Amino acid sequence: MASYLAIDVGTDRLAAGVVDETGAVVVRDRVTTPQRDVWPALHRLVRRVVAARPDDADPLEACGVSCEGPIDAVAGTVSPMHVRVWQDFELRARVADLTGLPTVLGPTGQARVLAERWRGAATDTDDVMALFLADAVEAGIISNGRLMRGRLGNAGQLGHVVVEPEGRECVCGASGCLTAYVSASAIEEETNRPLRRAPASIIERTGVMLGRAIASAVAVFDLRLVVLSGAVTSTFGPALLDAARRELAQRSRLAHLRVGNDPEQHPVRLEVSTLGREAPLVGAAAIARWNLPAAA
Repeated sequence: MASYLAIDVGTDRLAAGVVDETGAVVVRDRVTTPQRDVWPALHRLVRRVVAARPDDADPLEACGVSCEGPIDAVAGTVSPMHVRVWQDFELRARVADLTGLPTVLGPTGQARVLAERWRGAATDTDDVMALFLADAVEAGIISNGRLMRGRLGNAGQLGHVVVEPEGRECVCGASGCLTAYVSASAIEEETNRPLRRAPASIIERTGVMLGRAIASAVAVFDLRLVVLSGAVTSTFGPALLDAARRELAQRSRLAHLRVGNDPEQHPVRLEVSTLGREAPLVGAAAIARWNLPAAA
């Protein structure tokens, strides 16, 4: 059996680990994402994880790297909007040189949907979207059992779907994007308080905006399941999910788009991921396991 070196670059933390063929995390470590010198910190972290790998562990077959988008999977570069010191950063080549392993790069959203398909809520579902809500808002879509990749590897970026024309300014520079309403950083900036202290009205609005965007994705991609994860999802809890479901139900009136938990009566389900803290590394390993080509 093989194992995979997994690396996840997040807005607030860098994570690395070894994941076996069953999707179990064998070794893990993480550090806070520095404001500067991100690559040196990641370099040390990866070396530490490789050194901690058990002697009897399965051989490393490949390395999967997930990173907030946008990315250019053809060139192997990343330009994450919340890691400003990395613009057109040659992450794939750097990691390949460091590890000596075949290295596959993908955005966070695609990693998360592959994780759900591998050992999460979507193991038996061929049409699913995973939506990650934190400082970044990232999504990935599997349609008819195949990962949607796109021209440069950014397919599924629901965070920049417009949910409120002429609305709040987004970190991307446009107005009214989903990210401007449902990302942790946008909510905290607007309310001037920690996410856990957001008022009920903001939680309700977050769910409404989320439901609008999901309704569009469900209709366009003919999805059966949407899986939510990230700090916003876990902090806002059932109130967020309820608001999103109500909005989604109002905007999804076609029979095949009805939303609920009974697959016979309501074909589309909206659920929360159960992968927890393992999700980033399982997702990064899944990118390697699925062996996405350079243009993925």
